[in-house]
Amino acid sequence: MKHHPWTGGFVNEALGVRITSDSAALLPVEDLVGLALRRNPRRAHLLVSRVLAKHVPTEPALVLAAGELLGALAGAALGSAVEEAVLRGVAGELAAVLEGSAESGDGTGTNGTGRHSAPRSPRARLQYAREQLWELPISHPDVITIGYAETATGLGRLVADMLGSYYIHSTRHAPAGAVAYGAFEEAHSHAASHRLLPVDPSVLNTPAPVVLVDDELSTGATVINTITELHAAAAHPLYVVASLIDLRSDADRARFDALAEELGCSIRVVALGTGSIELGEDILSRAQQLISRLSGSPAAAGADAAKPGTAGADAGLPAAADVEPTSGIEASAAAAPEPGTVTVLDYSGAAPGLRSDRFGNRAGISSEYLGTLPDALPGAVSAESLALVATRISAALPASAGPVLVLGCEEFIHVPLTIANALAEALPGTPVRFSTTTRSPIVPIDRPDYAIANAVDFASHDVTEDGPGPRHAYNVGPRRAAGGPDAETGFGSIVLLPEPGTDPASITGPGSVTEALRAVTAAVVVVLLAAEVPAAEAWDAPVQTPAAVPLTGPEFGSYASEDVTWLLKDLRDAQLEAPTAEREAAIQSGGANYAESLPMEYLPSAQYQDLYEEALRRSAPRVASAVGTVTELALAARNREPVLVSLARAGTPIGILMRRWAQRMHGLDLPHYTMSIVRGVGMDETALRYLARTYSPERILFVDGWTGKGAITRELTAALDRFEATDGVRFSADLAVLADPGHSVELFGTREDYLIPSACLNSTVSGLVSRTVFNKDLIAPHDFHGAKFYAHLAGADVSRDFLTAIEQHFEEVRPEAEAAAVKLAAADRTPTWVGWQAVERLSEEYGIHNVNLVKPGVGETTRVLLRRVPWKVLVHPGALEDVAHVLLLAEQRGVPVEEVPELPFSCVGLIHPRFTAGAVGADGRAVAAAGAGASAGAAAGAASGADA
Repeated sequence: MKHHPWTGGFVNEALGVRITSDSAALLPVEDLVGLALRRNPRRAHLLVSRVLAKHVPTEPALVLAAGELLGALAGAALGSAVEEAVLRGVAGELAAVLEGSAESGDGTGTNGTGRHSAPRSPRARLQYAREQLWELPISHPDVITIGYAETATGLGRLVADMLGSYYIHSTRHAPAGAVAYGAFEEAHSHAASHRLLPVDPSVLNTPAPVVLVDDELSTGATVINTITELHAAAAHPLYVVASLIDLRSDADRARFDALAEELGCSIRVVALGTGSIELGEDILSRAQQLISRLSGSPAAAGADAAKPGTAGADAGLPAAADVEPTSGIEASAAAAPEPGTVTVLDYSGAAPGLRSDRFGNRAGISSEYLGTLPDALPGAVSAESLALVATRISAALPASAGPVLVLGCEEFIHVPLTIANALAEALPGTPVRFSTTTRSPIVPIDRPDYAIANAVDFASHDVTEDGPGPRHAYNVGPRRAAGGPDAETGFGSIVLLPEPGTDPASITGPGSVTEALRAVTAAVVVVLLAAEVPAAEAWDAPVQTPAAVPLTGPEFGSYASEDVTWLLKDLRDAQLEAPTAEREAAIQSGGANYAESLPMEYLPSAQYQDLYEEALRRSAPRVASAVGTVTELALAARNREPVLVSLARAGTPIGILMRRWAQRMHGLDLPHYTMSIVRGVGMDETALRYLARTYSPERILFVDGWTGKGAITRELTAALDRFEATDGVRFSADLAVLADPGHSVELFGTREDYLIPSACLNSTVSGLVSRTVFNKDLIAPHDFHGAKFYAHLAGADVSRDFLTAIEQHFEEVRPEAEAAAVKLAAADRTPTWVGWQAVERLSEEYGIHNVNLVKPGVGETTRVLLRRVPWKVLVHPGALEDVAHVLLLAEQRGVPVEEVPELPFSCVGLIHPRFTAGAVGADGRAVAAAGAGASAGAAAGAASGADA
């Protein structure tokens, strides 16, 4: 990297943000971006592009060339025959301009196409580079190109122009009558909601390839969210993601691959610069400390101020005197003591008006001028129009205009950019730069190794969905830092192009954008353009996906409606049951996830029912005490207002009991839902979205019956991390359970492994509801996961009786439960994962070599005997009386029982390693491999007892 200093140097040193470029990329990432500090609690740093002109005034031809080069990469990803030598030659021209060596050619070099280069100005280099791109055989009129608001709306249009495709960008505007095709979230943004407002949604409903354009890929979470939403509305076979830089981690890239596999599509990513970014430890808190110190630093740094890293700094942060926070008005006070003049060029009455790309337009390349189309097409700006506007702007500028800045506004970028380029052609002796206003709150620091030197702040004037708020323009005033590339300079004139159709009154007067700009320049020229806004009745309403509707009893399940709301889809008419041996074969062979089908439900024998009743009689006080203990801990953890969300189905009766304890002991009426979690699939994201829309995420507390090795704890944590990445909503991974023998959670009633009687039965103790189902043939993308309501088993249902049996002991165990909660609250409850460690040991000792086939604890062993093909049952000799029902089930199914004195659980169930020792992978699917296992006949015979 030849340009010096790098405008990311300060943040690199202060916070440890380090960028590493991929040597194979077209351009180094450091050439493309600098760094700044955000005023944003979600992300500490900002990648400030040097080729986007969003925050840094930039040569307009450089912005155009970078966008068109990205469009060429997208064209290649779509199948166009593009020579790499041409792309690298164009990239070389951009690099020369970015490195400040654009006029240093000696006439002996080549540009990558075999042609000799000669000394040329930056604009000459860039024009030559663009002409090489225009000659490429790229044409994809059937493609859909989508740009992201607000930063990439112009960049997306440049890519669409290269492809000749339909183009639409997401928006935060709210025109009257607009019907949103879809919406998605940008998790790290200060303004997170995006909407698509196509006047003709049928274009998006075609199976055409989609190109998504953004300025940067940090994690790719927004793209994942977008693709998920688009694919749910209409499946597209190919998505090309085009970004100026790509800094995703290996894990982030793997998520793209996983999404493509899940949706059955291809996802290809192209970028000008690729690499990685390393964030310093505790970067958010360190950045807040740094920003706080900057806010209190003196107005000017002394000449002998300590440098970063010297004794003047603590906690690894620069001393406050090392940097000078600035604002545009403060920084320019000497340069512009008197407010500048304001001239308005009003074309708002002209016809036809411009139709914004937010409504969807056709794009393409004009041989006369890139980025322009015949006037007859909506959204078009012809070469003649550009030349006329540029001429009139030139005439309105003062005679000594000095450097000129053309300033677009928020989402309105592409047209102002092309006007800026036309103005540069009309004023060959005057430097012309382009940038736009923005919502992004950034900390300005006037130093040469920092990307944002100064700022002007003003009130918004666009009519957006989230209402008015502060807006900013950066680097528009003079830079005073010694050695800065624009030291003691600013712009003699600023040309402002607000969104077409803007009310002039909204951009004048105190607090307005023109007042802010007058403080930093001698002349402001405002260009008002006409807007073509579709009438309210012009929008075709897209086909609305029915919202998933929660279920309650008695229509679904046998619990009272106030006890629980089921976030499930009713699949009572689906044929999902299969014999246990067949299901196990499909699971372990890789043919199915265990949640795609259901085991056959059975009615317990009279002998087994008697065992359940005896177990309930003996265990009820113990269970009631654990319910009280965990509920008290839960109330304290959620400020006495938790929303209980139990994991179906073992968690459902526990959640009901916790709700009843809170109501009976504290008069609290807690919401209680139950939802699905599937190992290898994760949590029901439709249910999570329902909860996020309905409650503050901080209130949600997940509930389950018990832990074994802690697999569900891990699945829960991983699923919530994925949901935060895709949807931008963070739920706590706290899991409250009745019993935690696996030592994998912090909220529990006990860590003893004892019989919870509800583990003895299936649906007849769980509201007559089956295990949850995730089968793509039955569950649409916006459906909840499913389950069946076994209403025909009502005669054997003991679900409500179980609740009553436990609840009747609440008063007598209250002192014990509250005392236990107080003791636990003061204790170290950090998970030690002893259950997982024990399972790993048993897996090796018994030659299984797969923790997924080892199920520790009374509850999990019972499930093995009821639902899977059991191989062996291990029992602690001291727990024989407590696991009588397990021994009976093992006898009925012909499963051998081994007494193991050193067993850390009351019992452990081993699933039959029918195919190989390693049959079921971590994703819940089989890993087929060579090796002998038990015969299918033996497995089927073992299963016959429970299936009868």
